[in-house]
Amino acid sequence: MASTPTQRSLKHMRDQGYLCEVTERWNPFAKIRQDLFNFVDILCIKDGKTVAVQTTSYGNMSTRINKIKGLDTYPIVKSAGWEIVVHGWKKDKSGKWMVREVFME
Repeated sequence: MASTPTQRSLKHMRDQGYLCEVTERWNPFAKIRQDLFNFVDILCIKDGKTVAVQTTSYGNMSTRINKIKGLDTYPIVKSAGWEIVVHGWKKDKSGKWMVREVFME
């Protein structure tokens, strides 16, 4: 079964006990996908902790990280106490999906 990076990240975070909601939406007028605060694909909460997840392929991680660091919304979200994590997905040699998690400072 084919799955998107968003579906894989949702499962990954839910498996850790988080309550998650996809915040990325399709804008039919602009014909683009739009993220919450221009980078949050999934918002996750658990035990007083809020995690904003940007999910992508493994090869696009550095591009996404640099984009997030350049956004005006990034320091505001960080100052609100949210953790920000970028998930990069790729298949290992056996064909199993694996994630690399980079927590933004």
